[in-house]
Amino acid sequence: MRRRLTVCVAAAALLAAAAALGDYTTGRVSGLTARQRYPWNGLVDITFTLSGPESGYCIAVTATNMATGAEIPVRTLRDASGNSVSRFKWFAPGAVSLVWDADADTPGTIVESLALFVDTAPPCGKVQLWEGGPYWAETNIGANKPWEYGLYFWWGDTVGYRREGNAWVASDGSSENFSFDYDYAPTCGKSISTLQSEGWTTTAGVLAPEHDAAHVHWGGNWRMPTKQELNDLNSKCDWTWMTMNGVNGYVVRGRDDYASASIFLPAACHGNGTSLYYDSIYGYYHYGFYWSSVPDSDFGNDGDSSSWRLYFYWEYYRGNRSTSSTSRCEGFSVRPVQGFNE
Repeated sequence: MRRRLTVCVAAAALLAAAAALGDYTTGRVSGLTARQRYPWNGLVDITFTLSGPESGYCIAVTATNMATGAEIPVRTLRDASGNSVSRFKWFAPGAVSLVWDADADTPGTIVESLALFVDTAPPCGKVQLWEGGPYWAETNIGANKPWEYGLYFWWGDTVGYRREGNAWVASDGSSENFSFDYDYAPTCGKSISTLQSEGWTTTAGVLAPEHDAAHVHWGGNWRMPTKQELNDLNSKCDWTWMTMNGVNGYVVRGRDDYASASIFLPAACHGNGTSLYYDSIYGYYHYGFYWSSVPDSDFGNDGDSSSWRLYFYWEYYRGNRSTSSTSRCEGFSVRPVQGFNE
C-alpha cells in the first residue's frame, strides 16, 4: 500500500510551528511552504526565502509527526535540479526550493499530520589565527554549533555520514548501514598519479573542488585545509583542553595580535568499519581526527591508501596532537578553511 502523508501547508500553521525555532523572529526564513505532490508520489516540495548577510546560513530541515510529537527522518533532499543535498546545507540568501522524498525516508509509514521545520545557524563564523594564515570555520561540516561533531567522511567523500544508533547513515539518504572500509572508499589503493589522472586531485596535489567535502557542502571558496595548514594550526596556536556544552575538545587560540581569535575542535572520534571508535573510552580517553586535502606520498601499499590528517587525544590529565597519515577509508571530521589557497 502506498504511504499516505498529509503535510501542514497552511501558511499560518507553518509559521506558528517554525517560530518555535526562532527563525521568524530573526527574519532569516520567510514564506515557508511545504506541499505534497498530487497525485501523491512520495515527494514534498519545500520553498522559502532565506534572508541575511551575503555569507548565508547553514540550514537544517526537520520534520515532526504532529500526532505523536516524534521526529521523522529527513534524509533524502534534492535541489530544484534534482541533485542530492545534505540535510545540513549552506545556502546564500534568496529563494530556496527543495524536494523531500518522504516516501524514501520512511517507506510504508502513514503520517496523518506532519510539520516541516527549517532551522538556521548563524552565518558561519570564520577567524584568522595567525598572520598570513587562512580563515578557519567555527563549525565542522554537518554541524550547526562549534561543539557538534557533524558528519564523518572518508578521504575524497562528499556525502558524509552521521551516527544513528549503532549505524552510519548517509547524509543524503543514499545508503544506510554504511561501513568505513576499503570497499566503500574508492580512493584507497590509488597512487598519487592515479588520483590525479582520475580527477580526484588537482595538479597542485590537493583534492579537486568536486571531491572536497568543504567546497561541495558550503560552496564559495571554502575548502579542506592542507597538510601544511594543519601543521601550522598545531604549531602556531595555543591548545587548551576543555569541555564546551558537555562536549570534550580543544580550544585552539591564536597568539599575540591574534590572541582574541579561537576555534573549538570537538573530540569527535572516528569511523572505522561500522563502528565509532575511541568514543570516550572508559570516560578517560578522548580522540579527534580531521582530514586534510592532501594524499600521502607513495611508499608501497600504505602510501597508495593514505592521506594526511590532524590527530589529537586527551587521556587523564595529558594530551598530544600531531599531523600524520592514515588510511583514506576511515571516517573523520572536516573543518573548512577559506582563503590563501596553497
